[in-house]
Amino acid sequence: MSDRLPGFSTLAVHAGAQPDPTTGARATPIYQTTSFVFNDADHAASLFGLQAFGNIYTRIGNPTNAVLEERVAALEGGTAALAVASGHAAQVVVLQQLLQPGDEFIAARKLYGGSINQFSHAFKSFGWNVVWADSDDIASFERAVTPRTKAIFIESIANPGGSITDIEAISTVARKAGVPLIVDNTLASPYLIRPIDHGADIVVHSLTKFLGGHGNSLGGIIVDAGTFDWSTGGKYPMLSEPRPEYHGIRLQETFGNFAFAIACRVLGLRDLGPALSPFNAFMILTGIETLPLRMQKHCDNAKAVAEFLAGHPAVASVSYAGLASDKYNQLARKYAPKGAGAVFTFSLKGGYDAGVSLVSKLQLFSHLANVGDTRSLVIHPASTTHSQLDDAAKVKSGAGPDVVRLSIGIEDKEDLIADLEQALGA
Repeated sequence: MSDRLPGFSTLAVHAGAQPDPTTGARATPIYQTTSFVFNDADHAASLFGLQAFGNIYTRIGNPTNAVLEERVAALEGGTAALAVASGHAAQVVVLQQLLQPGDEFIAARKLYGGSINQFSHAFKSFGWNVVWADSDDIASFERAVTPRTKAIFIESIANPGGSITDIEAISTVARKAGVPLIVDNTLASPYLIRPIDHGADIVVHSLTKFLGGHGNSLGGIIVDAGTFDWSTGGKYPMLSEPRPEYHGIRLQETFGNFAFAIACRVLGLRDLGPALSPFNAFMILTGIETLPLRMQKHCDNAKAVAEFLAGHPAVASVSYAGLASDKYNQLARKYAPKGAGAVFTFSLKGGYDAGVSLVSKLQLFSHLANVGDTRSLVIHPASTTHSQLDDAAKVKSGAGPDVVRLSIGIEDKEDLIADLEQALGA
């Protein structure tokens, strides 16, 4: 090719991939192996000492996974990426590099219920403390900053309600506090929003959702924007101080603008061990090739379904940023002009019981705990994904008792609307 920068769809198909040098295979092979042969003793020593790049053991890196990492980094506009076993694993590995026992991170309250649970309970055993803020009140993030704050965590499009977060405004708070902004971009995918373009320092995904897109493989990924100076103020010793396990290397000094991705690999993934299967990497890579086509269809369908629900007498309200009347519509126009995503919620006039009843009457929608599938999915969060929260917390997170969450697939929109119409009528 010329010096022309490839477009998004071209990167989705080609970034990171080359024909296999041994066999000429065009599709990226599944390197289903645990370990790799060294050229000689010096080669082995250089790999283990971080003096050369290469493959050692699939827990730390694998050629199939490497293509996936390079592709997502290219789509997000980052310097490097690390694939791991799940979205939850990505969050653990990221925060392990940033937090010491007793440290804090600020998180938007509008998050996936599993993340709320992970942050509130599981992370306590590590001595990591979450402080909650309201993404609709930017000043709440400023008020939450203390000397112990080491990061801010938000979702670009919040799960389950589909609200759009003002990334640039919260990035300004993070910059003032001298901490990195972490953005979970799962519901948007880089096709709709690239958080790094708006001030994010780290992007995470559940690859299980829209990037993989077919509901068949678990995975997570961490993308390093290369924008944060990890040596500032000695806040981040994992990156700025000599690492005894690597002969005193300072990762920030040695690896520069992709030091965070390296730290996640050689300190996080190496020791915590949430490795992504090469087979799952292959499946997710295949899904990413059609990401632009799928995401546009997801968004077009979602808008049509949201418009139908907004006019139905059994529906109290619809929370979808793609509707002109929605409170987040202006933010959607700014951050996601191609579409406001495919996951949103609506409230039923019949409350909790109506929500539970509706999911049992739908026929085309699958009732399950996932989003981002080619198939349309439904769940009642208050009785499932957010059931561990009290009623007040459910409402604050956008998962009140009367709320139903939809993940709109790529079927014919007329069939989706017909299924909802019969279920609501019943």
